[in-house]
Amino acid sequence: MSNVIIMMIGVSLLTFFIVLGAFLWAVKNKQFDDEYKFITLDDDEESLNDMLNLEKRKEEALRKQKKLS
Repeated sequence: MSNVIIMMIGVSLLTFFIVLGAFLWAVKNKQFDDEYKFITLDDDEESLNDMLNLEKRKEEALRKQKKLS
């Protein structure tokens, strides 16, 4: 019985280190960086108005779609 527990602990540790290595590799290679949102971030008034208009059009399209359903 104790051999099974020791084997399970060993397999668990091996799996943990493999996952940890994959995570560290992904962080090192910038797999989690989202540079696009920082590049396109504009705070001028025209961009904010465009964003609001887009949101309004999306809401209107969703309402129309619900009415047709």
